[in-house]
Amino acid sequence: MIHQHISEIAIIVAGIDEEYQNSIIEGVIACAEAHNANISCFSAFGGVIANSKYDIGEYNIYSLINYENFDGVILMTNTISDPVEKEKIILKVKNSGLPVVVFDCDEYPQFHNISIDNTRAMQEIVRHVIKVHNAKRINYISGPLANPEAEDRYNAFIEVMRENAVEPEEKRIFFGEFRAVDGIRAVDAFLSSDLPMPDAIICANDAMALAAVGELEKHGYDVPNNVIVTGFDNTYNARHYCPALTTVARPLKEAGYNACDMMLRLINGEECENTIALAAAPIFSESCNCCNSIDEDIRSYKKGAFKLIESCRSDISLLNRMTTALAETEDIRQNMDVIGKFIQETGCERCCICLCSEWDNAFNDKWMNENNEEEYRIHGYTKNMSAPLIWDKGSISSIESFKSEDMFPIPVQGGGNISYFLPLHFRERCLGYYIITNCAFPIKSLLCHSLMMNISNSIENVRKLLHLNSVIQELDKLYVIDPLCGIYNRNGFIRTADNIFKKCQKEGSSILVSFIDMDGLKLINDNYGHKEGDFAIQRLASVINDCCKSGMICARFGGDEFIILGGDAAEEDIAPLEKVFFKHLESVNKIINKPYEIAASIGTIVTHIEPGTKLFTLITRADQLMYEQKKRKKTSRYLRR
Repeated sequence: MIHQHISEIAIIVAGIDEEYQNSIIEGVIACAEAHNANISCFSAFGGVIANSKYDIGEYNIYSLINYENFDGVILMTNTISDPVEKEKIILKVKNSGLPVVVFDCDEYPQFHNISIDNTRAMQEIVRHVIKVHNAKRINYISGPLANPEAEDRYNAFIEVMRENAVEPEEKRIFFGEFRAVDGIRAVDAFLSSDLPMPDAIICANDAMALAAVGELEKHGYDVPNNVIVTGFDNTYNARHYCPALTTVARPLKEAGYNACDMMLRLINGEECENTIALAAAPIFSESCNCCNSIDEDIRSYKKGAFKLIESCRSDISLLNRMTTALAETEDIRQNMDVIGKFIQETGCERCCICLCSEWDNAFNDKWMNENNEEEYRIHGYTKNMSAPLIWDKGSISSIESFKSEDMFPIPVQGGGNISYFLPLHFRERCLGYYIITNCAFPIKSLLCHSLMMNISNSIENVRKLLHLNSVIQELDKLYVIDPLCGIYNRNGFIRTADNIFKKCQKEGSSILVSFIDMDGLKLINDNYGHKEGDFAIQRLASVINDCCKSGMICARFGGDEFIILGGDAAEEDIAPLEKVFFKHLESVNKIINKPYEIAASIGTIVTHIEPGTKLFTLITRADQLMYEQKKRKKTSRYLRR
C-alpha cells in the first residue's frame, strides 16, 4: 500500500490575534484542510507590550523552528515589526533551501509573492479626499517604512499629494508601528503642533484610524464634520464603528488560500508564477461624509456583536478562574493539574506545555550547567525539553524528556492539523513554549495572549517559590549548622535537644548527656597556627559525630566544646560510648600523623529527668564531670617531641 506524503508547512507570523493575520491564516487553513496538509504556525506577540525585554522573550519562539522537519515556509514577516528579528528569519529561511511564499514583498526574488495592490487603493482614497471633499490640509499616519506594505501606502500618499500640487509637511506625517496606540499618539502630536487643524487624516490601517477618531472625539472634534479620517483593511471594527470608516477592502482570506495552494504546488515540484497579484478596493463611507451604498443588515450585525461579546465574557471568565486557581499552586505538578482542568474550555484538540530542562534553576548571568548550556537562557531552547502537560482530547499525560529539535513531544497523527507554537517566557528569560493544536482560540480569542502571559507568570512564580524555599532551607542550615565542623551549632542543638528532652520527660525515660572539651588547642594554635587548630577541631568533631548512635545528636557548643545527647538511655551506655570515643580518637591521630596529638576530655551522665529539671542543669553536671577528668591530665603531653 502506497502512503501519500503529508505536506508539512511552517507559518512564521506575529500577532495572530489581529484581524489581518487571522484572516490570512484562515485562508491558509481552508486550503491545508482541503489538501490534508499539516500547518505549524510559529507566532510571537512582539511589539505589543512596548517592553524590549518582553519582546526578546516573545521572538525567541522563532529559534525553535527546525526547518528540516518542513517541506515549505509561508512567511508573514510583514507582521514582525523588529527589523533585526525579521532579517534573522529571512537568513535562516534562505539557508534552509525550502520553497518560500511571502506576502506583499518583492525584495527577495527567490521567494514567491502573494501581493495585494496597496498602491492603487491608497491612491484612490487620497484622490477622493482631495477631489470630492476638497481637503487642502492633509495629515498622514504611517506604518513602519521597513514594512513593504507601509512603504507602498506611504509612497502612494506622497505621489497623489504631489500630483495635486500639495507638498506634504513633515509635521503632518507621523510614523507608527501599525498599532492602535500610534493613532492616539499621532493625534496628540498633530494637536500639539503649531500647524492649523487638518481637513483630513489618512491612516495606513484601520487600527490606527479608529484610535485616531476616538482621540479626536475626546478633544471635541467631530468626525467627519470637523475632520475626515480614513483607514485601510476594512476590518470588522472599521465596518461597524460609528461613523463607519472609509477604508480599503482586501481579499485576505483569498490571499491566504492562494499562498497555501502555491506552496503545495511548489512542494509537488510544479512550476509556479513568481507573483500572484490580487486587487484591493476602496470603500467610501461615513468617516469621509460618504454613505455606503450597501446597507448593513442590522440583524446580522446585532447577532455578530452579541456573539463577540459573549465570547469575550466566556474568555474573561476562563482567564479569571484559571488565574485565581494558579495563584494557589506551589509546585509544577499542581500548576499543570490546574491548567489541565481549564484547557477544555478553549476548544482545543491538544495542548502541550513544553519546558526547558533547566526552567526551575536559579538564573545566574554567567553560570553554565554541566552540558555547557546557559543557565540564564534567553536565546534558543535546551537540547532536551520536558512536557509536564499533554492534554489530548481530555486525556492528560506528560513526557519527562524529548528533543527540542523534534518540536512536538508527541507527533500529530495524519494530515489537516493546525498547530500554534507560542512562546512561554518571563521577560526575556526563556521557560519553554506552548503548542495548541486544532483550535481557533489563538486567532479568534482576544484574550489568548493574556492567558498565555498568566500561565507563564504562574510558572515563573512556582520557580521563584522553589528557590525561595531552597534559600530558606539554606538560611536555616546556616542558623543551625556549624560551618567549620558540619554538625549542629548551639542554636541547632537547643532546637533539636529540646524535643528529645521533652520526649524523655513525657515518657519517663532517661537521657544521656556528654560534654566534651578539647585538650591542648591553645598549644596547637600557638605552635602550628590557627589553620591547624581549625583542622584539629574538625577532626575531633568528626570523631564525635561517628560516636553518635541512632537517636543521638551532637553539636559544637562553642569554641572547642562539644555535646552529645541521646534519649531512652541507660547507665550501661556510658562506658561503651566513652570507650568508642577514645578508640576513634586514637585511630584518627594515627591516620593524620601530625606533630601534635588531638585529645579531649569527656564527662557523661545518664539520668532520669525530675520535675522542674532544666536541660542546662544536666549539661552543667556533664561539664563538671568532664572538668574533673581534665584536671587529672597534664596538657604538656599533647605536644609530640
